[in-house]
Amino acid sequence: MAALLLTPAELHSAIKTGEARAVDCRFDLMNPAGGRALWAESHIPGAPYADLDHDLAGHASGEGGRHPLPEPAEFATTLGRWGIKPDTLVVAYDNMGCAIAGRLWWMMNWMGHERAGLLDGGIQAWEEAGLTLERTEPIIEPADYPVGGHCRPVVGLAEVERAALAGGMCMLDARDGARYQGLSEPLDSRAGHVPGAVNAFFRENLDASGRFRSPDELREHYLDLLQGADPSGACVMCGSGVTACHDLFAMELAGLGGAALYPGSWSEWSQSDARPIARGSEPGGPAS
Repeated sequence: MAALLLTPAELHSAIKTGEARAVDCRFDLMNPAGGRALWAESHIPGAPYADLDHDLAGHASGEGGRHPLPEPAEFATTLGRWGIKPDTLVVAYDNMGCAIAGRLWWMMNWMGHERAGLLDGGIQAWEEAGLTLERTEPIIEPADYPVGGHCRPVVGLAEVERAALAGGMCMLDARDGARYQGLSEPLDSRAGHVPGAVNAFFRENLDASGRFRSPDELREHYLDLLQGADPSGACVMCGSGVTACHDLFAMELAGLGGAALYPGSWSEWSQSDARPIARGSEPGGPAS
């Protein structure tokens, strides 16, 4: 399964030949309308806008966290609206080091669409390369996208509860250190992390320029985090199953693919006071 990382020049060439469709995934959790406003102002030519809350997630009903996965048929309709066909090279980008774009990459693979990748460095790299932006809404011919889905592993609440109480599954948490340690929690009702989860902050996948580190560097990083565990038996979580996909992409780049996504992540786990939490920099055991 491919984790494709494209340079601006490579994406530009693929758009010109009609091979690729760029998709704009810019989004701000604290200002949900902000990403669409940026897209309306300017975007990579031909790129539709992917709204995290509405296009890359199903209806949040209180169960399953803030960004549950949509039904495959619903997402197939969205892909068709964006003019994406089964042979289209789909390249997601944002302005946050692919923090949001990684979710679309993962969902494409989840749908069985492996011709998907990320623009390394995001829209900033595109502009730094001197490439032009489009300032009008793209005219896109809709396509019929077949319903697939369930082609990437996921774990649910019950499996994570078992691992938190009895071990047996390596768990990685992609949130920043302050949220992981329970020092701050801007979005959910309780602060801390799932007992046993190891902090794997997604920004550590990037270098100082905001581009992905080399596969060798990422491999060393994740082998240390996995502590001997088979990646195919691990799961990755975050706040709501979004930046966890960034870690999953980095693991694929490193040749350590196969880990599962926990879509509900902390936004699901933290809903019930009956579930134990851990605080501090270590994975720890149950704490209240």
